[in-house]
Amino acid sequence: MNVFAPDDPVAVDAAPGTARPPGWVAAIVGLLAAGAGLATGELLAGLWGRWRSPVVTVGDRVVDAVPPAVKDWAIDTFGTNDKVVLIAGTLLVLAGFAVLAGVLATRGRWGAAFGVVAIFAVCGAAAALGRGGGGAVSVVPGLTAGVVTAAVLRWLARLARAGWVPEPAGAGDAPVSMRALQADSRRRFLGVSVGVAAASVAVAGAGRWLQQRAAVTVERLQVLLPGPVSPAPPVPAAASVEVAGVGPFVTPTEDFYRIDTALVVPQVGAEDWSLRVTGRVDRPLTLTYDQLLARPMIERVVTIACVSNEVGGDLIGTATWLGCRLDDLLAEAGVQPEADQVVGVSVDGFTAGFPTAVLDGRDAMVVVGMNGEPLTAKHGFPARLVVPGLYGYVSATKWLSEIRLTRFDEFEGYWIPRGWAVEGPVLTQSRIDVPRVGATVPAGAPTPVAGVAWAMLGEVTRVEVQVDDGPWQDARLGEAYSESTWRQWSLAWTPTPGEHTIRVRATDSVDGTQTEQVTDVAPDGARGWHTVRVTAT
Repeated sequence: MNVFAPDDPVAVDAAPGTARPPGWVAAIVGLLAAGAGLATGELLAGLWGRWRSPVVTVGDRVVDAVPPAVKDWAIDTFGTNDKVVLIAGTLLVLAGFAVLAGVLATRGRWGAAFGVVAIFAVCGAAAALGRGGGGAVSVVPGLTAGVVTAAVLRWLARLARAGWVPEPAGAGDAPVSMRALQADSRRRFLGVSVGVAAASVAVAGAGRWLQQRAAVTVERLQVLLPGPVSPAPPVPAAASVEVAGVGPFVTPTEDFYRIDTALVVPQVGAEDWSLRVTGRVDRPLTLTYDQLLARPMIERVVTIACVSNEVGGDLIGTATWLGCRLDDLLAEAGVQPEADQVVGVSVDGFTAGFPTAVLDGRDAMVVVGMNGEPLTAKHGFPARLVVPGLYGYVSATKWLSEIRLTRFDEFEGYWIPRGWAVEGPVLTQSRIDVPRVGATVPAGAPTPVAGVAWAMLGEVTRVEVQVDDGPWQDARLGEAYSESTWRQWSLAWTPTPGEHTIRVRATDSVDGTQTEQVTDVAPDGARGWHTVRVTAT
């Protein structure tokens, strides 16, 4: 028979298996315990830049481990929301095991309950090792989250068990007093649960705020970008074809695409940041942010694209970039003759490599500014790489922490072992921006067909449009700006009533006319003619 001490309703625990709190109570116990642990991890991640959230580190490892086909499916299905879906999926899995731990704990199966917590604590700690360069200290948030989860789990489970202890038989008036005591224990359990939930939300919110504040709300706003020693020529008005709906020649920063492997945007403080040039160099360099800003800066308008951009997709944009020349920086370090690869390393451990031969005079840059302002956090603050003519997966490392000179036969960038091509030159493509797919246009009235085309390191010299199966017609081209930027185009069209299919193709000065052959984005970019279908009424 269980006897409760009057001053502590959980002083004596029910025997394993005898207390049977309802399933919803067990679920609350497990979820609140896990939430408290994860909130602690978020807080620790905000207190020191070398610590990262356990949810993010586990999610990063999932991203690293899943087969390329799964990644492609996720991108095709969820687009740029794939990271949100992955984090939600990670949290759902954690929630399932948290509920299991809650059920075991409220049944008094302490060893099994703590075993579940320990497995996930160890997984979270192990996931933090390696990627991101945090070293052994990176395990602290995961292990601490596990300890907090176990402590809160035991606390809440004992409260729950005290509130749902089975009534002993043949105890006279004891059941009445026990029911009153159980009611009081249940109220105490619910009150403590509300307090734990509120505290977890507050702690997690503080952690997220701390993770974001340095780069976003303080240091970035204090940056005064230097003037370029070589400014970009102004974009001529004639570069625009002046058709509503066509993407602007220079993409606003807030509309610029973001594709990377980071589940949560790294918040990097400039004061603690440095850039190292290492590997096969004669004179390794380390630059602080101020030293980087003090280097001679060039300003260039450059179009960059993601290799995952489907035909007609919007994972491409043009910006005015400010930065120092990469080839000047590497010349200062002294690249050794045997080095044939430049590897960019991100603060979160992501790597991307491209041939040293690409540094052929093109304006490859270590970038600090975008469209007249310091880089935003999501676009790579404090610094990133921009290499004209190459897809981002081999060149455009954001949150840059190291430039490593190496060889292709001794190191592979992040995406190469996952089935993507070693070299990633941007393919010639064209896109119809107006009219949109499925649009209804007025029959018999002039209707513009317009969009953008790009070749990269080979000027777009011609864009042709085909309506239905008619002849290819030359589009009017906006004025060319440089070989490193896209080009707008337009065609006047008067549609007849009915459904119509519109196609576009571009010709460049190097590779000729883009192919009709359709290919997937993997392993080296999508091919094919962009096609839209519209209805004229």
